[in-house]
Amino acid sequence: MLHLSSRGDFNTLEHYLEKSLGRDYMSVLHKYGQLGVQALSAATPVRTGKTASSWSYKIEESKGSLSIIWTNSNVNKGVNIAVILQYGHGTRNGGYVVGRDYINPAIQPIIDDLAEAAWKEVTSTS
Repeated sequence: MLHLSSRGDFNTLEHYLEKSLGRDYMSVLHKYGQLGVQALSAATPVRTGKTASSWSYKIEESKGSLSIIWTNSNVNKGVNIAVILQYGHGTRNGGYVVGRDYINPAIQPIIDDLAEAAWKEVTSTS
């Protein structure tokens, strides 16, 4: 499982999410969760397409926090393929395959869009 998290005060975002759609903030989170899946799928290096098609998301809610967690279920011999594509890995013959940072550039625009939408909502005068 791949877990992305961020730290900080999310009061502005929470206010936006509560105000959105009559406090139906879960639909907003699902929208951005699905956008993240699409972005990650499109950005994943493709050999067979299995890793690209194995992205999903879940929303976790706990006291005072909400999280969108994107996961990739393509595991081979106990190794998550999305992770080794991102960070690199050793090979059987002692070589090393360099990782490629594809996750961060794919997901950052989704996070930025969510933050911008939240900011516009809480600063609007209407």
